[in-house]
Amino acid sequence: MSLHQAIPAGGKGMDAVIKLALLAVGGQGGGVLTAWIEAVARANGYVCQATSVAGVAQRTGATVYYIEMAPAGPRYPVFSLMPAAGDVDIMVTAEMMEAGRSIIRGFVTPDRTTLITSTHRALAVSEKMVPGDGIASSEEVIAAAEVAARRFIAADFDALALAEGSVISASMFGAIAGAEVLPFPREAFEAAIKSGGKGAEASLRAFAAGFAAAQGPVSLPKVTVAVTAAPVGSARLLAKWQALADRAGRMPAAVAEMVVLGLRKVVEFQDLAYGAVYLDRVEAVLARDRAPFELSKQAAKYTANAMAYDDVIRVADLKTRAGRAERIAAEMGAKPGNVVQLTEFMHPRAEEIVGLLPAKLGAKIEANPAWMARLDRWFNKGRRMRTDSLRAYLMLYVLGGMKRRRLGSLRHAQEMAHLERWLAVALGYLPKNYDLAVEVIKCRRLVKGYSDTHARGLSKFDRVLAGIALVASRDDAADWARRLREAALMDEEGKALDGALATIQSFA
Repeated sequence: MSLHQAIPAGGKGMDAVIKLALLAVGGQGGGVLTAWIEAVARANGYVCQATSVAGVAQRTGATVYYIEMAPAGPRYPVFSLMPAAGDVDIMVTAEMMEAGRSIIRGFVTPDRTTLITSTHRALAVSEKMVPGDGIASSEEVIAAAEVAARRFIAADFDALALAEGSVISASMFGAIAGAEVLPFPREAFEAAIKSGGKGAEASLRAFAAGFAAAQGPVSLPKVTVAVTAAPVGSARLLAKWQALADRAGRMPAAVAEMVVLGLRKVVEFQDLAYGAVYLDRVEAVLARDRAPFELSKQAAKYTANAMAYDDVIRVADLKTRAGRAERIAAEMGAKPGNVVQLTEFMHPRAEEIVGLLPAKLGAKIEANPAWMARLDRWFNKGRRMRTDSLRAYLMLYVLGGMKRRRLGSLRHAQEMAHLERWLAVALGYLPKNYDLAVEVIKCRRLVKGYSDTHARGLSKFDRVLAGIALVASRDDAADWARRLREAALMDEEGKALDGALATIQSFA
């Protein structure tokens, strides 16, 4: 039974009040959606009140919009300022995890609440902060919603809106209309959109898509999957690339696919000769491996990541790549004639500056505390560079063009020394414990990024390998290696890793 069927026209008392809560984060148009709901209610003889309480920041807390409405009568009703647990008729959430939060807060109850949510994800800060995979499970939220709500309506309303050139507020408005939870006809909702004027046509298309999704299964627009572009270059370079690709293709099928991907990555990072070095390393592991070649497959993946490390040169190169400015403008929805200003935030440490220097000179300076302190004082400060300006763009462009100097730099020497030590440790376990060797190879995922992120990853990596050494003689050593790695990925501070290491030390 629809809510408007349960509320008699011209009803009196609290039973006539419709209570709607909306959770939305920054950029999702929660204010616009609230204004539309108010407009359609007032235009159809209802009095209503809307309030909002902003979250802490764009993705650490959603804004709670709350609307109460009732048929107009001789006496103006007294409305509440905020939703109360167990007292919400319609719960609208513009993102899947906000649906979960609304359930946790008690806003969704099986005796009265219709829950309408978009299934897409806009990751929370807490999810992004986790070094590993910190993304919360949407399936768990869906399962909870099916139990907690009287009626549950879910679709990717963000994708539906984008396909129509609009934003999610319009498709969510359509979902509210399509769910028939408010006592107003479709035309009334559309009139509220039309009264806004600007962008009404796109909003109406998104509204229609949301309306259809709420009333039954809907097919999402087809997404074009990007295909890896074929290499381009002179005939001589293409011949060399093909020779490397053929060399990778001669490896066992279980390994070859990963090797080709890794080869592309390291060649793009540096050059074809660097790609040959990558193949040398993979072949050295493969020579000691056996079917089904899991060790070689993982080594191909993580050796490529280790060789294509993030340094200042790579960061500058990525920020000045052809087409980047156009891609950002398209993502921002900029139209021809719009001025797009792009600001990059740079925060280089002394280590990044020294890492650019030739290996011997850099090592000498790095060993001098006075010089390191001086460089840190000069460079370790937040810098905002407008890469839509010629001066800043040229600075990064020149820096990104220093690939040829990279292989002689201190940073490269350090990265390759670390890579060799890591492979040596992993292969050292191979004769006695194949599974442990594979787990040690996988530990390389702890090292990523640059600057402080890279330093924290290296610290965790070293601690995990030290912990593995304590249990290497145990039959369950591979399982403990996996546990230590997963613990290191659970939080940025390393508290979970501390606990896992303490457990190992208690019986080692």
